[in-house]
Amino acid sequence: MYKILVSTLLFFVLTSATPGFAQHPIRPGLWEVTTKSDLLALVPHIPSEHMQQLNQLANRYGLKLPKIDNGAAISHICITPEMAQQEIPTYFYEDRSGCKVQNATRIGNRYQMDLECANQHFQGSGSAQGTFTSPESFSGSTEFNSTIGSNPVYAAAETQGRWIGEHCVAVNPLQK
Repeated sequence: MYKILVSTLLFFVLTSATPGFAQHPIRPGLWEVTTKSDLLALVPHIPSEHMQQLNQLANRYGLKLPKIDNGAAISHICITPEMAQQEIPTYFYEDRSGCKVQNATRIGNRYQMDLECANQHFQGSGSAQGTFTSPESFSGSTEFNSTIGSNPVYAAAETQGRWIGEHCVAVNPLQK
């Protein structure tokens, strides 16, 4: 059970940071992204050895797990000027979680995309959608049906993002 939870949590940590698709480019710099889900609320019940496995798995992807508290993961992400100019930020999905983006669309400040994932930890499909309220904030959601081992898992998350500042002092930018 914990292995399923750990793999699903890792998926949301890797794919919930979705700034992009704005009618006007988003602001480059440091962003704070908060992701809430029922699965994240279970983190306090995960034994420490399983959390260490989750941290090791995230490290293999070159990530540090965000702080998880009260059912929410809070992470800081550095968006480079080049990334901010991209209309479709597939780098959050394809390079970080092993997922492929399909059927990505945007109308104005609203975006929507399908996700197909197949990696050593989980297989499944889902969707992400959201809205930019300004170049400095967005909200969105992700739903995902997966199989981890032979166990089916459904997960959903809500995400809020806000621009913090121009400089990414303590955070490394994502690499494409």
